[in-house]
Amino acid sequence: MVEAAKRLLQCNSASSNAFTITILLMQSPIDDAISCITDSYFQSINSLNLPIHFMPLPPVEPPSCFDGPEDFITIYTQLHLPHVRDAVAQSTSKVVALVLDIFATSFIDLGNELEIPSYIFHAPNAAALALMLHLPILDGKIKQEFGEIDGVVNIPGISSIPSHVMPPSLMNKKSAAYICNLNHGRQYAKAKGIIVNTCLALEPKAIETVAKGWCSPMKPAPKIYPIGPIVSVDRTVYKEYECVKWLDLQPPKSVVFLCFGSGGSFELPQVQEMAIGLERSGHRFLWAIRAIYTGISFPTDENLNELLPVGFTERTKDKGLVLPRWIPQTEILAHPAVTAFVTHCGWNSCLESLWFGVPMITWPLYGEQSLNAFVMVKEMGVALELKLGMKHNRFVAADELEQAIRCLIEGSDEGMRVREKAEEVKNEFRKTIEKGGASYTFMQRFWDEIGHSKIQ
Repeated sequence: MVEAAKRLLQCNSASSNAFTITILLMQSPIDDAISCITDSYFQSINSLNLPIHFMPLPPVEPPSCFDGPEDFITIYTQLHLPHVRDAVAQSTSKVVALVLDIFATSFIDLGNELEIPSYIFHAPNAAALALMLHLPILDGKIKQEFGEIDGVVNIPGISSIPSHVMPPSLMNKKSAAYICNLNHGRQYAKAKGIIVNTCLALEPKAIETVAKGWCSPMKPAPKIYPIGPIVSVDRTVYKEYECVKWLDLQPPKSVVFLCFGSGGSFELPQVQEMAIGLERSGHRFLWAIRAIYTGISFPTDENLNELLPVGFTERTKDKGLVLPRWIPQTEILAHPAVTAFVTHCGWNSCLESLWFGVPMITWPLYGEQSLNAFVMVKEMGVALELKLGMKHNRFVAADELEQAIRCLIEGSDEGMRVREKAEEVKNEFRKTIEKGGASYTFMQRFWDEIGHSKIQ
């Protein structure tokens, strides 16, 4: 959200309508360490002297009764409604728009009550947006569970997708997660507009389909503002990291990078199988490892060898680096030594990889990541499918990983097509956010829209 605000302000600097952006902050209900990290980040933004202001909301008691993470986040967000209403009502400046997180769609009704237009910031891609808008239609048409469908699910703007590619949160229609998503989909259609983190060069079909209202027929289509890619590319603070120094010593385009996000972890047998596949591939690698074996945290330097095959570290010391800790993903993807990215397919990670023209091997783990993997392989052509069938949580054998790495790196026709497409998208990304580019133009349209509200 903050990076989107920064991008929008860069475009607004040339406008005759000057705006400030106030971001309402909800206290993290989970971990004080997360709050410390976000506080540091907000301080860094404040130091830039941008017209972005942060307003912490009063704390609320987290819900004690909920069913899954989607339900918890939705309820916790709704509990802040009185504080959001007070913040808007007490603003000393005219509030011309509410820009809402995807879990805050219930605040659209607050905007209508206060006669303030509401926009949703949709951080995932346009394919996920098409699914969200079309979900109420699917719910009425398909009575069985999606996982019981022997075939495909048809969603406007996306190639027919295998039923198992549907996000896990939609696989049980009686679950709170499904009901939350269904309600959010209904609220999406009520928004004045939707800001989405993608661009026309990457998802032209899905964007056009959403914009024309084909995902939610019988209702006016919200205006769509694809202003992406929104990626943070600040690379000034990571030069001294061990992994970056190691990359500096490697030949250009020689290293496979494996990283699975903050929540991506594996059972011990899978970790060992990954190690075998990497070693057999014969290619250099940088691997950020997290294992359920040690709980939900990273392993340590002291117990790392307990996770890996006997002798693995010694045999691969000249070609690989395994780190049991957080590493600066953006800095690594930007490094000229990196040639491929094995990823969990979180959308931010995908955009970062494409920003630097790094082709991907898809290993989706949870959430909408199987859908992301599907569209990147089948529609965008920027990734190579690891043969999981794009299913969640399937065991991947060593030879599957080895073959995928070799296919992408060693000059196969399929690998070359993916590499060329990733490089093409890299160039398109830079063009689209420049003045006159498609994403820049959509940002201008957004400012024109709320600027009209400002003078009314």
